[in-house]
Amino acid sequence: MGLVPGIVVFVIIWWLVLFMVLPWGVRTAEEPEKGHAESAPVNPRIWTKFGITTLITAVLWGAAYWVISAELITFRQG
Repeated sequence: MGLVPGIVVFVIIWWLVLFMVLPWGVRTAEEPEKGHAESAPVNPRIWTKFGITTLITAVLWGAAYWVISAELITFRQG
């Protein structure tokens, strides 16, 4: 896998994992302030979730890189 395809695969995995991690630990306000959405989280901890997402993505990307490099899955004919 080259540099550009590796980056593209990393970004795709990162976004998929982010959407799986975002709901973790979400707590909504019992009495939201006027003008705020009732579903808005009290403390979203977004930077923590970005870090967790990056760590999980690094592991998954490493596995994907190994599978592609070992040619366990190939899209080439022959």
